Amino acid sequence: MNTELTAAASNNFLKTIIDEDLKSGKHSCIVTRFPPEPNGYLHIGHAKSICINFGLAREFGGRCHLRFDDTNPAKEEREYIESIKESVSWLGFDWGEHLYYASDNFEQLYQWAVFLIEQEKAYVEDLNAEQIRAHRGTLTEPGTNSPFRTRSVAENLDLFSRMRDGEFPDGTRVLRAKIDMASPNINLRDPVLYRILHTPHPHVGDAWKIYPMYDFAHGQTDAIEGITHSICTLEFESHKPLYEWFLDNLPVSVRPRQYEFARLNLTYTVMSKRKLQELVKLGIVSGWDDPRLPTLEGLKRRGFTAVSVRNFCEQIGVGRSDSWIDVSTLEECVRSDLNESAPRVMAVLRPIKMVIDNFPDDLIEESQAANHPQNPEMGCRTIHFGREIWIDSDDFMEMPSKGFHRLTVGGEVKLRFGYIIKCLRIIKDGQGKIVELHGEYDPASREGIHTADGRKVKGVIHWVSASNAVTAEVRLFDRLFNDPNPDRGGADYKQFLNPNSVETLTNCKLEASLAAADVETRYQFERLGYFRMDPKDSLTSKPVFNRIVTLRDAWNKK
Repeated sequence: MNTELTAAASNNFLKTIIDEDLKSGKHSCIVTRFPPEPNGYLHIGHAKSICINFGLAREFGGRCHLRFDDTNPAKEEREYIESIKESVSWLGFDWGEHLYYASDNFEQLYQWAVFLIEQEKAYVEDLNAEQIRAHRGTLTEPGTNSPFRTRSVAENLDLFSRMRDGEFPDGTRVLRAKIDMASPNINLRDPVLYRILHTPHPHVGDAWKIYPMYDFAHGQTDAIEGITHSICTLEFESHKPLYEWFLDNLPVSVRPRQYEFARLNLTYTVMSKRKLQELVKLGIVSGWDDPRLPTLEGLKRRGFTAVSVRNFCEQIGVGRSDSWIDVSTLEECVRSDLNESAPRVMAVLRPIKMVIDNFPDDLIEESQAANHPQNPEMGCRTIHFGREIWIDSDDFMEMPSKGFHRLTVGGEVKLRFGYIIKCLRIIKDGQGKIVELHGEYDPASREGIHTADGRKVKGVIHWVSASNAVTAEVRLFDRLFNDPNPDRGGADYKQFLNPNSVETLTNCKLEASLAAADVETRYQFERLGYFRMDPKDSLTSKPVFNRIVTLRDAWNKK
């Protein structure tokens, strides 16, 4: 394991905070929450947050809530809600009875907004969005007060009630907090609390014509649920004074505390939900579950295991400094998991037929092969050998280069779990392409890598019997981008798309045991990598396999 990652994993400052809070008696039980906005599918960055929040609650005997911060119905869908629940469950976490929606608290949030108006700490604004931005000022210049900031409490209460009743069109009015237009923190310059949206909500239907902004709903919902440690990423650090202002100025009974950690930055991908959605809408990828995406649906479909994702999140640790994690770290986590659990099989991705001329025409031999060389409890499978076999065209070279130890004309090679064979001649088509090999086998060579007269054969190759091979489509996935930071500021990330991010092979030959393959099993195709059957596109008559990851990291050698 990388020593820097080991140090990061052991340096989880949140554990220290929680441990001290419990020892001091500040809290008798910790309550965390994972609060996604249901406006897209979760990605590997969300997995880090899920593992932190649910993991801390599990470690310290507390509980973690799954809460949907569903305050913007214009971008939220029931599809995303169900997908998020499935992803959290897939990672191995259970919220039990603690499933919540911010929208369940809309009435309470409305009443608190009324309370702020009554305390002369909120007012109805008639300026449009562009005018509000112009009044807000800049990072170096203070904002200016709105001409509607001095409205009376009675007028504000009347207008806000009429906003709720749906009397006004979208965008004509908002409710703003009355804080400080000269604050150096731009988030405190009279932030918007409510806007008008005549849009049905995926959870509460068309009951509301106004919706709270995320910042207004978030902290108060934490308080309603009794959250003790509100854990979020560092981009919310500048929002923390606003989070606390609301808690200071509203009659809440529980005071949650916000803590920030560094978000996950992963090389060779984009982590912006907006950009992931753009890739989907433009048809650059096949959907949110495209196996090249860092979405949890994409990783799951490709074949990544929940264990490997959890181990990855544990390895990278929790800190407050932004850093980049190489995607090879994630890939190594799935290799480590599958090396222990994946049964071994043989597959030929670029097949060329080999005819063993001295093998009986009507004979099919059977032998047993271990499913895992280090785990005998995984059992064995039956391997068939006959006169015709498939080998990979990459394992044959007519004019061998120096150091090539596989099959050549006049050369010998050992078949995995089989005999030593020798190629004697080749057959080409009219375009000069090799279409078939012919040769002989050594009947006395099934065991070991020596011929009957004692010669040692250097090369060992995989193969598949032609008599009962399974024909399949295999997709070889690579990184979606060919630059480690395609999302660098100011650049169009799409210019870094890798044109070779997937290679589809349609006439692959797999050993007979894979006729009974199931989508939940990950396999090691010997010498080729780890694969799983695609759960979406596979047919009984023609399975489709996705390459999860190669056996070794070959990217850094490119």
